[in-house]
Amino acid sequence: LRWKRLESRFHTHQQCVNDLVDILKRNNLQFSCVNRVELDRQHLADVDLVIAVGGDGTCLSAAHFLDHGTIPLLGINSDPMSEEHKIVKKKKTDERTSHGALCACTAANMKGKLPRILHGGGILSTRSRIQCIVKSTFSETRLVPALNDLLIANPSPAAVSRFRMGLLKEVKEPTPSLGSMTDPSYLPKSQYGTVTRFGGKLYDVDNSLNVWSSGLWVSTGTGSSAAMAAAGGMPMDVTSDNLQYLIREHMIENAVNKDEMKDQNNALLKKGEKLHLRWNSQKGRIFIDGSHLYHNLELGDEILIDADAPPLALFTRDD
Repeated sequence: LRWKRLESRFHTHQQCVNDLVDILKRNNLQFSCVNRVELDRQHLADVDLVIAVGGDGTCLSAAHFLDHGTIPLLGINSDPMSEEHKIVKKKKTDERTSHGALCACTAANMKGKLPRILHGGGILSTRSRIQCIVKSTFSETRLVPALNDLLIANPSPAAVSRFRMGLLKEVKEPTPSLGSMTDPSYLPKSQYGTVTRFGGKLYDVDNSLNVWSSGLWVSTGTGSSAAMAAAGGMPMDVTSDNLQYLIREHMIENAVNKDEMKDQNNALLKKGEKLHLRWNSQKGRIFIDGSHLYHNLELGDEILIDADAPPLALFTRDD
C-alpha cells in the first residue's frame, strides 16, 4: 500500500469538505456533517438536500437512505481525475480515482456551481431504481432500492449459482368454496407447481427457465455503463424506466434448446414487468450497488425484481 498516495488523497478529500463547509456558511444555510459510515435515517429529519462528498460509491451509499425519493441528492467528486491525467496515453494514471458519473460537480468547480444549485438552479433529474423483494419461509423482505445494479450469485465466485427464472403474471384470486380452505386443490396450479404470492397478490410464473451459471446482473439505465457494460450488457439511456438483466457465464452446452436459451441471457425488463427467481442453491447473496451492502439467500427463497422503487431525485452535471 502506498501510504503517501493514501495520505495525499485524505488531505485532498478533507480540503474539499472544508471548502464545502465554507460555501454553505457563506450562503447562510443550516447543515450538519455526517461521516458516511455513521449516516442514519435520524439524520434525514427536516432535511431538504443531501450532499455526498467523495465519489460514485459515496453517492450510491447515500442514495440507499433516500428510499422514499422525496429528498434530492447532490454528489461532489472530492478527488477527480485531472485533465492532464485524462490525456496521458500510457497507463500511469491512478485507476482507483472515482469517475464521478453520479456527481454534479467536483472539488475544482463547486465554488462556481454549488451556489447556483443551492438557490434553485442546476439540473435535477429523476433516475429509476430497482425494487427487490425476497420471500423466505416465514418472512418477506423489501431491500433498499438499488440505483446502479444488483448482483445475485453464490457467495463463492467458484461455485455454481442455480436458480429458476421467469416473469410474474398476476392472476385472479380464486373464490373459496365451503371446506376448500383445508383442501390443497383450492390453490391454483402452474406448470411448475403452486403459484406464488408477493405482498398478498397472487402470481403465476411465465417463460420459466432453469439456470446454472455464475449469477445474474440486474441494472438500471444509470448502472448500465458500469458493471453491466463490463459484463457485456447493452447500453441504455440513463433516464430509461426499464431495467436490464444478464446471466453470467450461462451453462447451456448440453441444452436441447440452446439458441432459445441464449436469447434469454441478456434482455430488457420493461416498466411494469416483474422478474421472478427461485433460488436453488444452498447459499446465495444479493449484492446491492457493490460489495458493501448485501442480503443472504437460502435454498428455496423467492425473489421479485421490478422498477417500481421510488425514483431518486439526482442533481446531474450541466456540461
